[in-house]
Amino acid sequence: MPSALIELQLTELAQLFNSMDPSPFHERDLDHDAEEFIVSWAQEHPRDGDLHLILHLSQASPGPMELVQDSVQHYFSYRAEMLWREFRQLMKEGRSSLFIGLTFMTSCQLAALLLIHGNATTQTVMREGLTILGWVAMWRPLEIYLYRWWPLLAKRRLYERLARMTVDVRLAA
Repeated sequence: MPSALIELQLTELAQLFNSMDPSPFHERDLDHDAEEFIVSWAQEHPRDGDLHLILHLSQASPGPMELVQDSVQHYFSYRAEMLWREFRQLMKEGRSSLFIGLTFMTSCQLAALLLIHGNATTQTVMREGLTILGWVAMWRPLEIYLYRWWPLLAKRRLYERLARMTVDVRLAA
């Protein structure tokens, strides 16, 4: 399968990187707009194909052009690692929320079972209210385990693909 092509027009190589980042060249963050452009184009290409980034420069840039591929790959590898950490933190939060939610739900159910005073209508309303309250306490863990984790892993897979992409720098004729 041929590589999916992403092309980016720049005046100089410095536009690709965050000018406020004091890190050495090969460890610098990408410029926010450049990253957003690359990521959005990568999302449009099939997930199983390789990616190829071509940077078209209108003027020669001082700096190590041969390190551009390493820099871009390092950046996206770092972003993938950060998303993995965020995923692990989310799962930890999910476990805590699940424990708290189950404990509270159990307490609500026990309270509903122990409800013996009052008339039948009041007991029914209070039991149903406690049951609903218990399920509301389960909202957060259910949200985490049903919806929040998979977008993080999808983005991490995208960043891992971007960390493997080849990068070519071409000067305008």
